[in-house]
Amino acid sequence: MTSTSTPPSQSTAAPHRRWRIAFLLGFGVLIDFFDRVNISVAHNALLHDFHITELTFGVLASAYAWTYAVLQVPIGVLLDRFGVKVIGRISSLLWSLASFLGAIAPGIGTFFAARLLLGVGEASVFPANSKATGYWFPENERSFATSFFDAAAKLASAIGVPILGLVLLRYGWRWTFAFTGFVSLAFFLVFWSVYRNPSQDPHLSAEEKRILREGNAQPEDLTRTKHGAPLLYLMRQRGVIGSSIGFAAYNYTFYLLLTWLPTYLSQSLHINLLHSVLYTSVPWGIATLTDLFIGGWLVDFLVHRGFTPWKVRQTVLCLGMACGAGIFGASYAHTATQALFWISLSIGGLGAMAPVGWSIPSFIAPNESVGRVGGIMNFLTQIAAISAPIITGYFAGRHNYSGAFLVAAIILAIGIAAYLFLLGPMHVIPEPDTAQ
Repeated sequence: MTSTSTPPSQSTAAPHRRWRIAFLLGFGVLIDFFDRVNISVAHNALLHDFHITELTFGVLASAYAWTYAVLQVPIGVLLDRFGVKVIGRISSLLWSLASFLGAIAPGIGTFFAARLLLGVGEASVFPANSKATGYWFPENERSFATSFFDAAAKLASAIGVPILGLVLLRYGWRWTFAFTGFVSLAFFLVFWSVYRNPSQDPHLSAEEKRILREGNAQPEDLTRTKHGAPLLYLMRQRGVIGSSIGFAAYNYTFYLLLTWLPTYLSQSLHINLLHSVLYTSVPWGIATLTDLFIGGWLVDFLVHRGFTPWKVRQTVLCLGMACGAGIFGASYAHTATQALFWISLSIGGLGAMAPVGWSIPSFIAPNESVGRVGGIMNFLTQIAAISAPIITGYFAGRHNYSGAFLVAAIILAIGIAAYLFLLGPMHVIPEPDTAQ
């Protein structure tokens, strides 16, 4: 595989311009997940102000995922047709408006509508990031590049939950949504100014273009395959089915913890709101590190050293999800320290495998079909995101988190099987006209 090192004469900022895009995508996901976790921080306040039950809160917490899921396949088509720049601009503006609407919602109906709009705005984020990463990074850097934006999802909880918790305690829950609205609007302006595809970037050096071309970056091929492979063709592929089921299993536990972790710590271990949001940052901080350094840097390092790429990625996928099943150990925790150990093991393992999971579409999709494959995969993951808060809300209403954690562990076992027996070696799916 071609080395990505640059000669001394080229050791300026220009040959590393692609990493500016990685930071931009990571910043976007950080803000994106501020918008998602604000509802978990506002749990008690929403129950009080809107007079709702735990199960209703679970439905409310999952609401954004309804529109998010419905739009995954269409957004993949739109991304392949109109590109990351156009769709990203529209999306970031919509999710800003959704946060502001949540802040001023007079009742549960308006607040529910705000969460649905949030799902519309954020539907393109991960498929678009996967597509952009395919364009901007050679294969042997793609896991680390993906970890920039995936780790940001964990970092958002590590720093966002305490920040939003402090805003809530000082100013009230509405200001937590206003806060995320303002930072989302700031990202919209930054994205508008910065993001371009490699072919549209006038400052991209010839050396970096060579790195992308020789490193098998996804081509911006708008001629023979301008519309990408057909959806039905892609949906029948074993690799797409396996990656979708596997990542849905990851997403179930991820959203269980994203929406219910502060409440679990408060209800089961009788920790007050301030300490529960502070304790929440511990496992998410660990997940941020495993995401960057195991799922990102270590995977690319091993591939660069000559290890078989698909075996490295499969190993990280399956071991990470096996650690994720450690969430069931929290069922037997009697102290905050015990609970945080098991939850940190779980989300740390999931953090390690997540960049590999998100990078799969860029490895297996035919030309100009990364958006479609990412959309298909993310549709099923959002079914899991819808289910996890509601099912957990059912168990929480009965003070039975053991049942909720057992369901998550079983789903993770199914995901491991899907990665092993359906995804297998991550071969590029043949173009429809060359498939046998």
